[in-house]
Amino acid sequence: MSRTDRLMRLMDTLRRLPQPVTAARLAEETCVSPRQLYRDIATLRAGGALIDGAAGLGYTLTEDSALPPQSFSRLEIEALLLAISGLRALGDDALTRAGEDALARIIATLPESQGRHALHTTMRLFRPLTERPAPQVDMALLRQALWDEQSLIIDYQDKTGQRSTREIWPLGLSYSDNHMLLLAMCQLRGDYRLFHVPSILAMQPGGTSFRPRRVALLRDYVVQRTRCPA
Repeated sequence: MSRTDRLMRLMDTLRRLPQPVTAARLAEETCVSPRQLYRDIATLRAGGALIDGAAGLGYTLTEDSALPPQSFSRLEIEALLLAISGLRALGDDALTRAGEDALARIIATLPESQGRHALHTTMRLFRPLTERPAPQVDMALLRQALWDEQSLIIDYQDKTGQRSTREIWPLGLSYSDNHMLLLAMCQLRGDYRLFHVPSILAMQPGGTSFRPRRVALLRDYVVQRTRCPA
């Protein structure tokens, strides 16, 4: 992990966790030694972040110079918290963590009164966690291929148990209560296909770029789905 990424991760951790946060917890969260953690705290302070506390006492981020102040209505704050809490039901831990880090960054920029609103929200989202098969592939690789518009080679097992290897152009991920679906242009079939992500047994980069065709392909897919039968 680069120094910049490490410092950003430390700031996100300070924003996200209940404070004061012990040095041991910060070191564990950022995957560094306590000695390195103390050096990183000193670097952040030198950069303008106001971090109270010391070794043995825990640390509190009292002012975050990296983020400009923001303002939201109380209802907007409640809506953001509800949306982020809903990520936990998707079964994608990295996506949930990213949402929580982003929310912590937003809350860190709020005026004091609005920050209190965020700590004492009145709305909660209760959604039963359904049993769903966990993805067997690297979701980070899948997301990167979607963003970069790069093909993937997948080993896939359909609902009858038949396996195949094919190159696909990934276009979008869809989440529902029971399924995680990948919309892609399948080069084997020459058509759009929806793949159940937990049924993808293996995945690797395909090396083919389909940029900038993604938007046009998605538009064509929507037209096909909404076209009235003859």
